[in-house]
Amino acid sequence: MNQDLVDRVRAAGRACTRTVSGRRHRSPADVLHDLAAACRELGIEEWDSYGEQGAVTRVESEVAELLGVEAAAFFPSGVMAQQAALRVWCDRAGSRRVAMPDLSHLLVHELDGPRILQHLEVEHLTTGPTVATADHLAALPGRLAAILVEVPLRDAGCLVPTYDELAALSAACRERGIRLHLDGARIWEAQTHLGRPLAEVAALADTTYVSFYKGLGGLAGAALAGAPDVIEEARRWRRRMGGTIYRVTPEAVAALVGLRDQLPLMGECVTWARSLAADLPDHVTVQPAVPHTGTFRLHAAGDPDVVNTRLLGVLEEDGLSLTPPWSAAVEPGRVVCELAVQADALKLDPADVARRIGELLTE
Repeated sequence: MNQDLVDRVRAAGRACTRTVSGRRHRSPADVLHDLAAACRELGIEEWDSYGEQGAVTRVESEVAELLGVEAAAFFPSGVMAQQAALRVWCDRAGSRRVAMPDLSHLLVHELDGPRILQHLEVEHLTTGPTVATADHLAALPGRLAAILVEVPLRDAGCLVPTYDELAALSAACRERGIRLHLDGARIWEAQTHLGRPLAEVAALADTTYVSFYKGLGGLAGAALAGAPDVIEEARRWRRRMGGTIYRVTPEAVAALVGLRDQLPLMGECVTWARSLAADLPDHVTVQPAVPHTGTFRLHAAGDPDVVNTRLLGVLEEDGLSLTPPWSAAVEPGRVVCELAVQADALKLDPADVARRIGELLTE
């Protein structure tokens, strides 16, 4: 695959005024200008101090209320939040044995951090593109301190279990005395598929992590939610891991803006994504066939350099960021890309976008 071509596609995408996947590129100056206005709108008049007070306390309170739990703590990253949660559960259980999907973000993208830093003994709860169920847990005998379930499972095309599947898994964990940690980085987008309020979903887990910069479009940061004693212990691990930063007010304000402005649009984004998927021609395969969230994958026959050359033409001529760059799929002779439908796409006609993508992938 021609990396120079991929870089040109990305640069052209940043210059587009309309976008299907993700958000329209904005300069740091524009983003920070809007955050200053948001501080005034939200009445944020004081800085936080090492992750306490001000906007940080406010975002922690909002997350706890949304998830129906008693406490939440702001973390600079989801990786740190999840390691803290698993460390707490392992210390309490007196065991380092945990289970998670082999496609879990913590295993695929973080240089084996959980094993190296927390000395976790990781079992694979699932392998490949499949959601975790009670049957998968039953196939793992012996003592487990905790399991991690990623909802949605991003590297499988953002697959989401049904609420009943997740509830059955939760019940199986409690029967065996295993703590259930929910990797809910994109739980906001998964709510439509689950069909239940966020508080009912979070009630199935012992701890839940949420992200502020993915679907919500914040600058950075995450929150870990659960019982007060657990969250207080996680705060101690945050400090030990260097996560108690002097100032995080900009990130907290951006999170508040995302909860206010983006969260109410999540359902519409999923509906738009499903309309697009249904209108795509037969030579484009959607994974999953009916998207569970606004993020999903497209597969088709083709060569990535040929497809990306066509895509570059669309970006430069029409100012429409139609898709991200395409890459070679696992199957020979096929290409793949991931679409993440967010609020900017709602201004576009999904049928027209589907037609354009189909033309992009026509041999």
